[in-house]
Amino acid sequence: MGNKQNPDLETIREAANRIGPYIHRTPVLTCRNLNDISGADIYFKCENFQKVGAFKFRGATNAVFSLSENELTRGVATHSSGNHAQALALAARNRGTEAYIVMPNNVPAVKTEAVKGYGGEIISCEPTLQAREEMLDEVVKKTGALFIHPY
Repeated sequence: MGNKQNPDLETIREAANRIGPYIHRTPVLTCRNLNDISGADIYFKCENFQKVGAFKFRGATNAVFSLSENELTRGVATHSSGNHAQALALAARNRGTEAYIVMPNNVPAVKTEAVKGYGGEIISCEPTLQAREEMLDEVVKKTGALFIHPY
């Protein structure tokens, strides 16, 4: 049986079934010119058409919908400056739990407004990885939320 770092086909299918009702089925496109130049068939999975505009929504949804009911009561938390923040906020809203999002204080307003629009609670910090991780640790200790890794 597969695991998170090395999933087998069954694990992948389980994840696909878990997230299927919540995601967009995005197109796969090709480009004849690039195929000719490369001498191979190249396929582009258009995750820019996914909810929140990024593939990150698939992973966040799988993570949140993999939680037990007991875990779910704690909420989820992460640090992110954009796509994962939005993805986790929306996935948490879809599952009916809280999302605590640590974001650098220099993130464009359009990104923070999107996170808020999806129901995420934003906690600001200085724009360094160390500050993000330290603030996240504080949030997790204070709220009891489960950390959902952004990478």
